[in-house]
Amino acid sequence: MIDAEIIVGLEVHCQLDTKSKLFCGCSTDYRDDGPNTHVCPICLGLPGTMPAINKRAIEYAMKVAKALNCTVIPESEFARKNYFYPDLDKAYQITQYDKPLAEGGYIEIEGDDGKERKIQLTRIHVEEDPGRLVHMGNAERGRYSLVDYNRAGIPLIEIVSEPDMQSPKEARKFLNKLRATLEYLGVFDSEKEGSLRVDANISLRGSQRVEIKNISSYKGVEKALTFEVTRQKNLIRRGLTVERETRHYIETRGITQSARSKEMENDYRYFPEPDLRPLHVQSWVKDIALPELPDARRERFVTQYSCSLNHARTLTGELKVANFFETVVAGDQNCLCTLAATWIADTLAGELNYRDMGIDTVDPTRFAGLLVLLRNGTITDKSGIEILRVMLDEHLKGDIVETPDAIVKRLNLAKTAGDDGVLLAAIRQVIAENPKAVEDYKAGKNGALNFLVGQTMKKTRGCADPGELNQLMVAALKRAEQ
Repeated sequence: MIDAEIIVGLEVHCQLDTKSKLFCGCSTDYRDDGPNTHVCPICLGLPGTMPAINKRAIEYAMKVAKALNCTVIPESEFARKNYFYPDLDKAYQITQYDKPLAEGGYIEIEGDDGKERKIQLTRIHVEEDPGRLVHMGNAERGRYSLVDYNRAGIPLIEIVSEPDMQSPKEARKFLNKLRATLEYLGVFDSEKEGSLRVDANISLRGSQRVEIKNISSYKGVEKALTFEVTRQKNLIRRGLTVERETRHYIETRGITQSARSKEMENDYRYFPEPDLRPLHVQSWVKDIALPELPDARRERFVTQYSCSLNHARTLTGELKVANFFETVVAGDQNCLCTLAATWIADTLAGELNYRDMGIDTVDPTRFAGLLVLLRNGTITDKSGIEILRVMLDEHLKGDIVETPDAIVKRLNLAKTAGDDGVLLAAIRQVIAENPKAVEDYKAGKNGALNFLVGQTMKKTRGCADPGELNQLMVAALKRAEQ
């Protein structure tokens, strides 16, 4: 049982990027404003108020359904989900239950075995977001919670998957692919706090299912599921039973914590929302135009720009990265495409991740200028990395970002040619300073050559071409033997 198959299903709650709430005209742009400043009698659920559906929210939801290959239901309807919690102002949530907007569909991901596989979807339904609790105070003076209803009524879609994922890593890939699709559709802003939240259901084959709530990041899903797999396996190893329950993910500690026993559907006492008519919107589907989606753009990058499949997958996995790449190579007559794909997908991505920066902080014109220097052989790859780091660090400091040409001149990073005497002088100096390594080379130890080349690269600050330097070093060592 300890090596039993892992079964994962996700329930993804995504805020639709509309200007007003789902059932009233209150603005959804609330994040920089004070608590309870974006509310009205409707979203507060005051007696006598009547909800009115935001048509744009339904259009956005149908756009997502079409992009994810779902079937729009001829008649869907809203229901009341009854439960008591302080952030739920009406003591019920307007959602969809047995008649959702769309059913079926799938998302394709790369499985753990490296093969493309389809993760089937169960349904997509529309609902309103509840408010949020703001926890205040401290242990000394006492802790308390305040309620902010600014978020109450924000349009949400819930995308429910089948339990088709077989590892925490696959769950993260599913979320990344879903996020990219939503961004390409223009219905979702991933940079807004709390715009995407996940409930994960996980079990080991033959054991009870556990639901994990309170996951608010893509990395958090993988971490929460990894912890939960280990916890459940340890229970089974000790001869204990995995209980069916709801657990919360504590991101600061990287653990899940028991919250309550798992509710059943009848605990919520669903019944049709009497103040809203059923939706008949199937005829809208044919009029919904979809943009180029991640999979189609990936294939185009492979054919149009000769990108490798892995680079194309990385470049198109985020809309801003894909747009940045195409801006860099736009109208390119200098064959920068392959070089740009490699440097953006590998080098730039790593440097940005290290600094916790987004790609929108990088000037595509300056970056293209750096690639031109690399392609022309003006600088080495090592110098190129140093120039890129200078540009990124200048941006972080708020300084004026220099052009790559200016950085090359200021730091003297132009490639050192073998025939200008500088490189040969550095080689002679290294040979003189490392007689032991020279003797090891003569004795047939190949590692000695790498050491001598590395020492010379240090003296030239990475400005020497590695291939040329290697040849010149071998020639110099042969002369030293004579």
